[in-house]
Amino acid sequence: MRGMSPDPGANPGVGSVLMPARLIVEADGGSRGNPGPAAFGTVVRDADTGDVLIESAEFIGEATNNVAEYRGLVAGLILAKRLDPAAMVDVRLDSKLIVEQMSGRWKIKHPDMRTLALQARDVLPAGQVTYTWVGRSNNFRADALVNEVLDQALGGGATSLHREGAAVVRAATTRAEDVVGSALEAQTQALVQEAVAARPGRVMIGWEDIGAPTTTHLARHGATQYSLERRFSGGGGIDPPLAPLGIAQAEALAAEVARRGTAQRIAASPMLRAQQTAQIVSEATGLRVETVDGFRECDFGEWDGLTLSEVRAQWPEHLAEWLASMSIPPPGGESFEHLRARVVIARQQIVESYPGEDVLVVAHVSPIKVLVGLAIGAPLSSMYRMELPPCSLTSLAWFPDGNSSMFSFAEAGHLLDVQAPMGT
Repeated sequence: MRGMSPDPGANPGVGSVLMPARLIVEADGGSRGNPGPAAFGTVVRDADTGDVLIESAEFIGEATNNVAEYRGLVAGLILAKRLDPAAMVDVRLDSKLIVEQMSGRWKIKHPDMRTLALQARDVLPAGQVTYTWVGRSNNFRADALVNEVLDQALGGGATSLHREGAAVVRAATTRAEDVVGSALEAQTQALVQEAVAARPGRVMIGWEDIGAPTTTHLARHGATQYSLERRFSGGGGIDPPLAPLGIAQAEALAAEVARRGTAQRIAASPMLRAQQTAQIVSEATGLRVETVDGFRECDFGEWDGLTLSEVRAQWPEHLAEWLASMSIPPPGGESFEHLRARVVIARQQIVESYPGEDVLVVAHVSPIKVLVGLAIGAPLSSMYRMELPPCSLTSLAWFPDGNSSMFSFAEAGHLLDVQAPMGT
């Protein structure tokens, strides 16, 4: 760590503390329509600890994805310079185009992008800035900021957001006092970075031989009384067993898995309803059940056991914030961004342990939706646009070169003879 004199133009609490010698800028931009309503988001981290120092986002009106991403880059560099004009800055983007252009390897033909690239170049001396391409799953915080400010602006709210100091701590996915096992946030993020390799250029799946994938057949557990009553039922609260309907659903799932005959292993969440479902499948197939803790359901904290209406009555503002941002946890619970971090590690564990095999994963709504988003490159907010009936099957292939593909989603034909209310 290297000290610096306070910047008289900086906000209180930023220029008055010791700044790191190395910073990371994560930036992203997006347009709904390309061109269409667009925004950028940028995050500045301490490279030594992984702590978020500043996060900022802005709605910029109608623009293309590329312009929005360049705007995020420029904004991130300006914020980094404000923190420490002499810092070494590693810019991490999920735009291969911008990384290659700013690294000088690709030409910039579009005049708007050329202007923005020159602005980015002029913020800091070239020797202080490096550019690194990362997969979208490694840039999820900046992506979440883009969607947060877009939703906010298009809903008639503020067109920008800016958090630093205590505000960053409150909004962060994982607070410093929160732990995953024995790992603090920075250590968890390091594990995620190691677990998810940067993806290569896109390929047309099935058009060339890129090796046998590890295929995960994701089965949601059978219904519990909580799911029948549409109550929050997370990883940190009451762990209800399968209801009689859930047992019937699990038996139908077991018959379907046995009929297909492709599964070579069963991995399951440690929660009771997933273990019961997996055991019923195990009895039908003869496969042993292995437990993977990372596939447990999201922790809904104080909302566990309550219906959405009950939560809205007691926590109306917090619920609205939770629905608007994937980084906001329920009180005493876990945010969806934090959930994704551990699901990424669990998925990598399966892929590395069983290369080229077919694995039945018995889990929950939220982890399965996260895995679908990772496989198809969808933003985390896409979780709200998926429906997964209990004991449905979703098949995802994870290829050796880092690519992935979705073969099926929420298959439920095997449940036709099992009567269930809609969504349960």
